[in-house]
Amino acid sequence: MITLLVALQASAWPVHAMDRPRPPIVTPAPAGAAVPAPTHAHVVFDGASLDAWWHVDSSAARWRAVDGVLEVVPGARSLQTRAEFGDVQLHIEWMAPTEGRDGQNFGNSGVFLMGRYEIQVLNSHGNDTYPDGQAAAIYGQYPPLVNVSRPPGQWQTYDIIFRAPRFHADGTVADSAVMTVFHNGVLVHDAVRLRGATTHRRQAEYAPHPPRGPIMLQDHGERVRFRNIWVREVP
Repeated sequence: MITLLVALQASAWPVHAMDRPRPPIVTPAPAGAAVPAPTHAHVVFDGASLDAWWHVDSSAARWRAVDGVLEVVPGARSLQTRAEFGDVQLHIEWMAPTEGRDGQNFGNSGVFLMGRYEIQVLNSHGNDTYPDGQAAAIYGQYPPLVNVSRPPGQWQTYDIIFRAPRFHADGTVADSAVMTVFHNGVLVHDAVRLRGATTHRRQAEYAPHPPRGPIMLQDHGERVRFRNIWVREVP
């Protein structure tokens, strides 16, 4: 019933509506050291090697990997894993740069499951934008339940539980994708059913695709940093 109510509330607002209510602000615990990967996790960035990654055009990874951190190189194009995944638990830590403009032009990037379903990365600490495009939003669909952003220049964490959509043989949707997301340890999406793949300024919709896909990090032209990225496949 709660999931249905959230979906109905989301559908009542146009995509990227600026008059949509802002999520309440919650102060997270202070940023800490990187969270070590558990046993049996698939570590896709270990702080040094980019062997697990390539660009969306299948060219060699050109982002910077320095001092345990992966940094966007603006203009190099989005980066994605060579391995593909279906249902997963994903842990990723990120940092917005300390300088930017405003709105969508301050620390913008994104974490895409299966290369299609995005959790927004953005500086949302004192930086206003449309709620379904702020940090931890399921982009263009659902704002986070609360805004638990740390200031730019501090590390933030996403822990994402993702169930991939299922399709019938004729390409129609048998079961929609589902996401549960924790931002800085705080629940911001609770088993939310996605309305489709991520789009910009239009309603999301599904198109049939394979049962596995890459994890993609977006090049939106800003030097967002990432570290400690690991995945556990969920049976």
